[in-house]
Amino acid sequence: MKRNLLVIAVCGMAVSLLVGCGRKAYENPIATNSQQPDKILFDKAVNDLERRRYELTRLTLNTLINTYPDSEYIAKAKLAIADSWYREGTRHALAQAEAEYKDFMTFFPTMEESAESQMKICKIHYDQMHSADRDQTHVVKAEQECRQMLMQYPDSRHADATQQMLREVQEVLADGEFRVGAFYSFKGSYRAGANRLQAVTDHYPLFSRSDEALWTLADTYLKMGDEYEEQRADALSRLVRDYPLSEFLDRAKQELVAMNRPVPEVDPARFELMKYNIDNRTKRSFYGKMFGFFGTGPNVRDAAKAGDPVMTALMPTTPMGVGETRVEADATAGVTVETISGESKLDTEPDARRGGQQNDSEDEPESDQQEQ
Repeated sequence: MKRNLLVIAVCGMAVSLLVGCGRKAYENPIATNSQQPDKILFDKAVNDLERRRYELTRLTLNTLINTYPDSEYIAKAKLAIADSWYREGTRHALAQAEAEYKDFMTFFPTMEESAESQMKICKIHYDQMHSADRDQTHVVKAEQECRQMLMQYPDSRHADATQQMLREVQEVLADGEFRVGAFYSFKGSYRAGANRLQAVTDHYPLFSRSDEALWTLADTYLKMGDEYEEQRADALSRLVRDYPLSEFLDRAKQELVAMNRPVPEVDPARFELMKYNIDNRTKRSFYGKMFGFFGTGPNVRDAAKAGDPVMTALMPTTPMGVGETRVEADATAGVTVETISGESKLDTEPDARRGGQQNDSEDEPESDQQEQ
């Protein structure tokens, strides 16, 4: 049985490689059948691009741009240069593609392809994301670029795909914040843990583990003492109201009853949204089950498929109670202002910043007199 599975896997990989070696059609060709020289150059470049001759593609397109600066195909040529870097796919090539796409949007901001360029910039960073416990540079950058695309081109045909990418990017960001908050809480740093957990539940309501984050947050407030009972009750109430399909629902209701707090009604809209997102979670593929442990990318299968993603960045906050005692002490301290008259210690005493040089200079005349 294991041998058969191995044979199937090898055959599947071979088929994938053969398919990948085939010719991939270019997404932005020119439909006209003109035989003008600039059009011929563009068609040749597209043919090379589809056959993965990326350097030759860029050489031909630069020839078109330099030879025919007034050509109607200049915009398409600049976009194709960016696409050639994007298709090449190496780390250096993707960085170059991002620069070329931004250059295209600067010169041709009203073209529909500008929205596509912004979407591809988002995807450049999306495809380089790591899991939540590793470097988050590309995750943060992907969120910024996806938000930029949705704000700048809200009516584009690429808006839906970009919105889904943004949901998945924010799933990774929220997962990272949740892991840190839960770790702090587990280690006994309750204020820091509550600060992180409160932020993730407030800012990322579509996060697939928001209900667990709220339950952990309520438990953290319990350990912080009776003065945080209101915050604990609020976390439990939000769990019951906004996450009615959560595995923590019954326990949250029991805790509210034990605290003599009212149990809130379920929000029907949140119920439908949670049900839809759970029912439409991405299933793990056959190849994913066999080879998924080789990858370094994040797991976004549980990311929401519906609901509006957050259009603002998560800003750091100060943990509750930090600095309160110091502020109260400063408020009661007296502050006076006095004008200094006459000589001060700055005039009469050595300057400590000189590192003893003044004393050395004062000693020199005495030594000279002794020599004399």
